[in-house]
Amino acid sequence: MPQATSFPARRRIGLLALMIAAATGAATLPAAAQGPATAAAYPARPIRIIVPYPPGGFNDTLARTVGAKLQAAWGQTVTVENKPGGGTLIGTDAAAKSAPDGYTLFVTPFAFAVNQAIFKKLPYDPVKDFAPITLAASTPNLLVVNAALPVNSVAELLALAKAKPGTINYASTGTGSSNHLSMEKFKQMAGVDITHVPYKGSGPAVTDLIGGQVGVMFDNIPNVIQHVKAGKLKALAVSTPKPTPHAPGVPTVAEAGVPGYEVDVWFGFAAPAGVPQPILDKLNTEIVKALHSPDVKEKFAAQGVDAIGSSAPQFAAYLKDQMAKWSKVVQDAGVTPE
Repeated sequence: MPQATSFPARRRIGLLALMIAAATGAATLPAAAQGPATAAAYPARPIRIIVPYPPGGFNDTLARTVGAKLQAAWGQTVTVENKPGGGTLIGTDAAAKSAPDGYTLFVTPFAFAVNQAIFKKLPYDPVKDFAPITLAASTPNLLVVNAALPVNSVAELLALAKAKPGTINYASTGTGSSNHLSMEKFKQMAGVDITHVPYKGSGPAVTDLIGGQVGVMFDNIPNVIQHVKAGKLKALAVSTPKPTPHAPGVPTVAEAGVPGYEVDVWFGFAAPAGVPQPILDKLNTEIVKALHSPDVKEKFAAQGVDAIGSSAPQFAAYLKDQMAKWSKVVQDAGVTPE
């Protein structure tokens, strides 16, 4: 029987490469050639959004709200994965090590810009391992106290803290979180000693604050405003330099007794570094569209949050500024991992 005619070596190698690529899903075209086609086909399967906190806080609300909009727009399932712990390091590291294909997104919390100043060694590089997508929203932190604590103003809180140093406990969502550094800056500027009690997220922290296990806390307005309205917590001040319509009648910390104090809290979206630029552009366009939709803006405003929706370069520049700003605060306050 005559032998079958064999392919030339070069053609055999080329065919083998195509077969391997088809079996593994590996790309065989140069990245530049893949870009437009990849973006046009994206998304072709479910997307997950990693949140480095448990359910119950605004980072989680943001992920679920935007995720629902993406799912409606693209017809692909969008799931939220809560990965709390380690002062957001667990969730952030999981996002950094995910495949750079656009199918893993990351809700970028305030702590993202702070952790590099607190921890001597991180399991990821906040600059090199992430691709910023958009600055999504901002809100003041609200200084709140347990309803039974015998203070009704910042001045009275400072007087009590100075009379009984170290006896008042404050809650946070972990080292490097906005509520942690809001209070550390407050303590530093006011010259008081208040003891830190870290939690894995706002939900459990606020539960203990209402229950009286801790006495005071700075927290994002949407996490506590309903409890203030219900009389379970007392609002003493907002962290921003100007009062907010989201907490009418509540003075700023600066007005109430700590001149020069201000903290803005923000939330963003990022992806693992290496996601093709056309896909990042598509994500930015659709997420910003979701944030600017009237129903989302209205929903966020009702919780005390301003929807933003920036370009990716604007968010990258903002992150750089935040890292520089909070590195100095961390150093001056002597903040260390707990």
